[in-house]
Amino acid sequence: MNVEVVDAFDLPEWLGTQQVSWRATSAFESGPHVTGEVRSADGKRQELDLLAVDAAFPLPVCPEQQRRVVHRAWNYGEVALLEADGRICAGVPGRQFDANLACETLRRVAKSVAAEPGQFTVSITL
Repeated sequence: MNVEVVDAFDLPEWLGTQQVSWRATSAFESGPHVTGEVRSADGKRQELDLLAVDAAFPLPVCPEQQRRVVHRAWNYGEVALLEADGRICAGVPGRQFDANLACETLRRVAKSVAAEPGQFTVSITL
């Protein structure tokens, strides 16, 4: 997997100014990479995946340098944004996701795009 760090300022401005909803498009049980997208009320879309960077079997998910960036950001209450094989991802320390970690990750994404509290909704299908 080709993984590079990206800046939150490279994301569309509407993510921080409009009411949006994130939903997973793959199951949390599918492994360290959960695909998802953010949608605005007026139909705008932005892919936004979740990537657990510490997964290493059968191959490492994330190169060491980018993995360190993710851990550093998380330690400071932030989230590192990555581009993994052409998709924007929120990088998270760990090997898999659950609902709580997904919500915390997306709270940090909202903070990174300067969204007002309550502008991001997370939709998880059980």
